[in-house]
Amino acid sequence: MKPFLLEIGVEELPARFIPKGVQALKNGLITLLDEASVDYDEIREYATPRRLAILINDISERQKDRSKEVLGPPKKIAIDENGNFTRAAMGFAKSQNVDTGSLKIISTERGEYLASNIEEKGRMTKEVLSDLLPKLITSLQFPKSMRWGNGSLRFARPIHWITALLGQDVIDFELDGLRSGNTTRGHRFFSPEPILIIDPLTYREALSNNFVMTDPEERKIAILNGIKKIEGAHNFKVREDNDLVDTVTFLVEYPTVVLGNFDPRYLTLPSELLITVMKSHQKYFSVEDGQGNLLPYFVLISNTKSENDDIVRRGAERVLRARLEDASFYYSEDTGRSLGDFVDQLKEVTFQEKLGSLYQKAERISALCAFLCDKLGISNKERVLRAAMLSKADLVTGVIREFPELQGYMGMIYANNSGEGGEVALAINEHYKPKFSGDTVPSGETGAIVSIADKMDNIASFFTLGLIPTGSEDPFALRRQAAGIMNILQKRDYALALNALIGKALEQIEKDSSLRDQLIQKIIRFFEQRLEGLLLEEGYRYDIVNAVLSLENRDMRDFRNRLEILSSLTQEAGFPDLLTVAKRVYNILAKIEMGGIKQDILNEPAEKELFQAAIKTEKRLTETNFRSLLELTGPINVFFNNVLVMDKNPEIRSNRLALLSYVKKIFDSLGDFSKIVS
Repeated sequence: MKPFLLEIGVEELPARFIPKGVQALKNGLITLLDEASVDYDEIREYATPRRLAILINDISERQKDRSKEVLGPPKKIAIDENGNFTRAAMGFAKSQNVDTGSLKIISTERGEYLASNIEEKGRMTKEVLSDLLPKLITSLQFPKSMRWGNGSLRFARPIHWITALLGQDVIDFELDGLRSGNTTRGHRFFSPEPILIIDPLTYREALSNNFVMTDPEERKIAILNGIKKIEGAHNFKVREDNDLVDTVTFLVEYPTVVLGNFDPRYLTLPSELLITVMKSHQKYFSVEDGQGNLLPYFVLISNTKSENDDIVRRGAERVLRARLEDASFYYSEDTGRSLGDFVDQLKEVTFQEKLGSLYQKAERISALCAFLCDKLGISNKERVLRAAMLSKADLVTGVIREFPELQGYMGMIYANNSGEGGEVALAINEHYKPKFSGDTVPSGETGAIVSIADKMDNIASFFTLGLIPTGSEDPFALRRQAAGIMNILQKRDYALALNALIGKALEQIEKDSSLRDQLIQKIIRFFEQRLEGLLLEEGYRYDIVNAVLSLENRDMRDFRNRLEILSSLTQEAGFPDLLTVAKRVYNILAKIEMGGIKQDILNEPAEKELFQAAIKTEKRLTETNFRSLLELTGPINVFFNNVLVMDKNPEIRSNRLALLSYVKKIFDSLGDFSKIVS
């Protein structure tokens, strides 16, 4: 066993590429080693902006010997009528370097074939890796890749060196003109010369001595400790931001925490605007007092020695001052007008080439909001419609053109400044919620209605254009928006059937009624798939979910209620027997459509009893939480035991099938019992 090291040295990678990139490198290596029958112990991954690396303390020096079965020609071709091997069989034996006497006949799904067992002697791991590592490196996928120089290799950023060692031996290979070796690079500025790695186990220490912390967790701890030290020295709080910590961890190789400040006059800007300027554009942490108010300080993570803190601080303050001045200018320009003044400008901005302008989208959202208010009996309809028309107005403001991630928030600020009222302003900010899985829904009713309308318009719009999510591709985040709509409907306890909302949204986009009907069914199925996934995550049985999903035109409140009822009913002692008779009913009626029941030709006592039992059960469904269904078990059993359903008389046969169809309809009112697993 020997230690193994692979390091890919590159130009600075984007921080967001690194975690998944090094994980893909690790997973790919595991797959290759397993397939090659090479034993290894724990794999550790290291990553900085300039390198992706894998270290294994012990890896086998040789592959395990392997035996594999190689399939040859079919028996009918390999063996003649006299049982002798044909030229095809002899050619196969020669190609496998074996005697024909060692060949055998095996059975497969496609028939009988000639086969040979081949014993493979394990190769030296160094040789195996020399073949496999180039394939591993070129297999890595990134959100974006590039080519450089005259080569054909694509990677996230240009590769400058490859370190590949098994013990003290270099694993020799070439990748697009670049040969592997036993040297690495330290910090770009403090240790730019090549560093010899004699033993993979000295890798971390060698780079640490050259101002590179290879372990992301080590860098993260250093950053957090530096932040705590500054907080303790100045008695303030650095704003907690785990995402920003993760980002800066992959922006530096040698982190140093530096405190800077800015002119307090910029504190008159909205807090989120200040935070966004610092975080999104400069990757700085903002600073707060004990009450959560912003202070005129910031914290940055430098990729240099602490002796350079003053130079780093002055440079950061100069850059931030310019950014804050831009933000202040745009904010001043925007607040010189009311938010409503920006609405007409939406006519000049295209939402989507075939769907018109943002102004037209705002009108569609407003029409959907009016529909929702009427359906749900919402009294503050005027405020909802005002919020709908203003919901996209901030998209044409100066601040949002510069800082698009603040859409909604700046709309709220400008609405408040324009005297629109707190409810309208809050709705403008919250109508984008929920923005991600686990995010909160809008806190106010106005925001909830505008959010549903906006998301439904997006889904209807892109489905109409055929831009439907496929597989893992969902460029317009329609799955997230569908889940958001269902989440809001559930949290607000709105009794609203999705098909009505979908139909209303499509009315404004697709004028062809036949195409509209097809789209409604597609979008309903799309929602059902999202809902099915959400419910399975909550722990509901898949068959119960599928049974209730068969219900048409149900609102979320009613759907959830029936799901709970059916789940509870399955726990009743008599449910297995009920399910058995229900499935007999479903099976006999498969693909049969029946008319109404004629009571005057119900002759047999068993069919009369079943009819009366069905009427009684149907009347008591609601008051018994559908437990009256259990009372049908006996009458259905008696009916099947004593009545010939498929009577020779067509009228009697048809009437008995109609009776069973009536019974099935009662079951269907709770869910499709044929989908429930016994």
